[in-house]
Amino acid sequence: MKEYWQNYVDGEFIDGGAGKIQVDDPGTGKRLADQALADEKDVDRAIAAATRVHKSCFLTDMRPVERARMVKKIGSSLLEKVDEIAPILSREAGKTLFEARLEVTNAARYFEYYGNQAETLEGRSIPLGSTYYDFTTYEPYGISAQVIPWNFPMEMTARSLSTGLTTGNTCVIKTPELTPLTQYYYAKAVESAGFPPGTVNILCGIGNHAGEYLCSHPGVRQIAFTGSVKTGSAIATAAAKNIVPTVLELGGKSAGIVCEDASLTNLSENIRKGIFFNAGQVCSAMSRLVVHENIYNDVVELSQDIAKKMSVGPGIERTEFAHNMGAMISLKQRDRAVSICDQAQKQGAKAVTGGRPLNNEGFFLEPTVFSDVEQSMEIAHTEIFGPVLSILKYKTEKEAIDIANGTEYGLVGGVFTQDLDKAMFCSQKIRAGQIFVNEWFAGGVETPFGGYGKSGYGREKGREALLNYVQTKNIAIKLGHN
Repeated sequence: MKEYWQNYVDGEFIDGGAGKIQVDDPGTGKRLADQALADEKDVDRAIAAATRVHKSCFLTDMRPVERARMVKKIGSSLLEKVDEIAPILSREAGKTLFEARLEVTNAARYFEYYGNQAETLEGRSIPLGSTYYDFTTYEPYGISAQVIPWNFPMEMTARSLSTGLTTGNTCVIKTPELTPLTQYYYAKAVESAGFPPGTVNILCGIGNHAGEYLCSHPGVRQIAFTGSVKTGSAIATAAAKNIVPTVLELGGKSAGIVCEDASLTNLSENIRKGIFFNAGQVCSAMSRLVVHENIYNDVVELSQDIAKKMSVGPGIERTEFAHNMGAMISLKQRDRAVSICDQAQKQGAKAVTGGRPLNNEGFFLEPTVFSDVEQSMEIAHTEIFGPVLSILKYKTEKEAIDIANGTEYGLVGGVFTQDLDKAMFCSQKIRAGQIFVNEWFAGGVETPFGGYGKSGYGREKGREALLNYVQTKNIAIKLGHN
């Protein structure tokens, strides 16, 4: 692995005007590498390069099928390098090697999917009578600023970059300072796909410096952000001053309603991946289970058993999904989760297992399950972003819905039942952008994703995402004949 990684601007790998930042390995707590750190001048240069390519009309003058082929080549390049990328991703993000490989392959899938969509983004003809010919077209905004979260740096970059390029935008990516290293492979993939220098620019910078400057830059015409509510609100405010549209995918405190007739065997598999995948550092994690009182004790016991079976340690050593879990991203993030766990116990929740940091190197938290959680407790409505499951009890379906909707978030929700009527009732009543029935994380690149409330607005994934990266133009032609 390289000791030092650079930014990528206008087709060149460059040092950062703000020096460099140390990237740690969460599995060991030790230095992994150094990353160049961008300043405002680096952002200006990236915006200028992206603007030049946009104004050249390189992406918009070609037939969509040609642009599609280039987009899909990026995904192919990632797949060719998966054995090289995954170990680096595992070490910089703390995730298991299995999760890292899965993330790279998922990232490649975005470019395949959206490349195939390039030819399908069609306008429509609007009848205005015999003396007019009227139609609509879609045009890219221009320069898309994309702020990437640290928990899935490869996949979240793919999500916005694939859509931005497919619709003919040029892109400036602000990488997460905690996990910036694997962005190097996007620079190489973009080059190999034949995009001209300046089409895609990749900068690592501190959020409240380079990130804030990027999102408030007058040259930016569209913003895609994934991260915290606080930062998302700040970005939306900055964007509003320049009248720039944004896509915000923010936090979550998602609930899975477990009905009395739910299959506990199926639930077991979903608990394992729903809250312990990527050490629970997933915005759409199943952080709450809302369980019918008649099976509550059974579900608590089941969840406890799953948590105790988890093998926790350096992700690079864990090549299979199984019952494996890696590290949390940082000491700060781990200690915050521990603090919330401590507060929950003071408020009367019971830690049936876990709740403590592991006594070893790295940033590890025990897989944790809380029972006796009440809606009034902090742990019931605060996003932890860690491997912590809260289990609440309900008597009636109305009560279950009230609990599920009892936070300021609305990213995803779920229901476990063998009764179609119950499944549809809960799906309709839960206020969230995506509902999972009997399988947490069901769906894929093809299914639209985004939130209600403070979970954000706009949609990523699916065909709906394309409309967030284009603006509609109407053309009305007055014909010469009477």
